[in-house]
Amino acid sequence: MTSKIKKLKDLERKLTVSVPVEDYEKKYGGKLSKIKSTAKLDGFRKGNVPNDVLKQRYGDSIHYEVLNELIQESYPKELQEQNIKPASSPAISIENEDAAKPISYSAVFEVFPEIKPKLSRWKSFEKSEITMDDSDIDLAIDDILERYCEWNKVDRAAAEKDQAVIDFEGKIDGEGFEGNESKDFKLVIGSKSMIPGFEDNLIGKKSGDSFSFKTNFPEDYFKNDLAGKETEFFITVHEVQEMNKAKIDKELFEKLAMEDVSDESSFRAEISKRMEGEIKQQEKSLTKESIYETLLQSNDFKVPNATVAEQAELMRKDSLMRMGQTSENAPEDLFPIEEFKENAEKRVRLDLLFSALLKKYQLEVTEEDVNNFIDEEAKKYKDADQFKSWIQSQPQQLDQYKMVILENLLIEKLDSDLKSKVKVIKFSELANK
Repeated sequence: MTSKIKKLKDLERKLTVSVPVEDYEKKYGGKLSKIKSTAKLDGFRKGNVPNDVLKQRYGDSIHYEVLNELIQESYPKELQEQNIKPASSPAISIENEDAAKPISYSAVFEVFPEIKPKLSRWKSFEKSEITMDDSDIDLAIDDILERYCEWNKVDRAAAEKDQAVIDFEGKIDGEGFEGNESKDFKLVIGSKSMIPGFEDNLIGKKSGDSFSFKTNFPEDYFKNDLAGKETEFFITVHEVQEMNKAKIDKELFEKLAMEDVSDESSFRAEISKRMEGEIKQQEKSLTKESIYETLLQSNDFKVPNATVAEQAELMRKDSLMRMGQTSENAPEDLFPIEEFKENAEKRVRLDLLFSALLKKYQLEVTEEDVNNFIDEEAKKYKDADQFKSWIQSQPQQLDQYKMVILENLLIEKLDSDLKSKVKVIKFSELANK
């Protein structure tokens, strides 16, 4: 068996394989003999049907079965022989199927790029430092009190931060559309959970009011058939409800799982502690994001189209799942696949860079690394020992932990090898993003 590889455009490759006549004949003969031992044809005893009669009856099906098996067996062997790791399924073309000559076929596929990571000393990543003051803690506490509030009916016009209980129906050019209506819908005015203009039109309205208004869906709305369209909404207000913020008391502490908190002072201290923990995570996340952006700017390479397409499809499925939809049932204009291509390509580029950098630094996860990571995770649970025992029986979760550890090790190396500059961010600026 022989093969040769040809480079096509970008990452496309063409592998041409030639299979010796004797390989074909051996496989063909074996299948013919098997059929002969069981074939029952009129005028012949079982096992005594002449080969030429069998070939006339079964020859074509045996031929194509043999072709398929020869390709299935030879393709991975020749990839290994040529030291090729394909990034996509092959497009197979039969170039010669005449059994009197060597069978030949070609396979066109994409490969992964060979990457030699560049660490630019001329580009700097931003090392984020987030600052927090008492006003940030005040805002965080106020947000908690609002989230755990009670709503009481009031006999007045609706205002910002009130909750309105409404029926609504939307029409475009007099026609309804998917998700255009709801009954007894609870909407906090100012929450920005509806399209621009919707909540503003509820301000000043009272219980019993019925009215209509026109507004436009955003141009970048996730459903293409609605994007930018002028829509008329018909509204009936059933109730206007006023927010009564939660009290800082034992009941709130229990809802927030604050077992060691007993008064307002310790409550504030616990909120501050939790915010500091969140800040550390945010600083790591933003710094990591900046490091990866710097790497992408310094390393330009082609990525397999098939891999990008697969990643885009995964992203679309994830977005649909969050809305209770599936790719099989969702309309094509709901999160069109093209909208995910740019981020999918970035994700693939980062994954390939990640793998290349792990090889460059020869980073590996040790058993001690995993155990230390599990110890830290266990601190988040009441029964740490029970968690440790359980996690050891979860190989998939352990693999995820190993990937997190690898990424942390890589970030540490890149942090020391790349130039950086400090970026100070106020907590309030981060919260408003």
